[in-house]
Amino acid sequence: MKNTESKRLQYAGHSVEWYAERTAYLKEFLTEERMEVLRRTLEQRTRYMTILTENTFHPQNASALVRHCEAFGLQDLHTVETRCKFNPNVNIVRGTDKWVDIMRHEDTTEAIATLKSAGYRIVATTPHHKSCTPETFDVTAGPFCLVFGTEHAGVSEEILEAADEYLQIPMCGMVESLNVSASAAILIYMLSQRMRLSDVQWQIDEPSQAELLFRWTLSSVRDGERIMERKFDV
Repeated sequence: MKNTESKRLQYAGHSVEWYAERTAYLKEFLTEERMEVLRRTLEQRTRYMTILTENTFHPQNASALVRHCEAFGLQDLHTVETRCKFNPNVNIVRGTDKWVDIMRHEDTTEAIATLKSAGYRIVATTPHHKSCTPETFDVTAGPFCLVFGTEHAGVSEEILEAADEYLQIPMCGMVESLNVSASAAILIYMLSQRMRLSDVQWQIDEPSQAELLFRWTLSSVRDGERIMERKFDV
């Protein structure tokens, strides 16, 4: 998997002007069509909604979660890996990990504290609590983080106790047959669409957009770092 976390940390904390100057130089090595794809995608990116996954074991499910986030415009994906590593399969993830920031946490306690301090509502996805549904969940009540648990046990007791809200997908069958990947696809799609149709400010702010466009442009240019180092004191 692409090491996007190290790149994010390496280039964090600069001014909008710093990013813009380097992006302007790097885009000389790309077609205008490619730059337009990056800009258009960036306009749809959000951090208003994010997800946290606890100990996702199967690489195909990890890969699917990354792909869902990228497809529906979620910039950040948070993980807890105390029992097993979040390890998407490179053949399944198909390069989408280049465009999504994987935020790894030491444990569930640290993840909850970090997300709540950033203003996120913790929303546990579970069929076993009185819950709201994708249709009734209030997307306008503030930024929110959907939490997905392990493939077999679901979200942890710690998440259930810390959750601000619970969310379930109503099913008509006799067996709870939706796996993590399928549940995530349904919820991310429905809630991201409702979020975009609401009046909330869901788009990423200007400084963060400048930073992301720089990183994306850098990743799109072959030997981008070496090319940039020729002109700038990185």
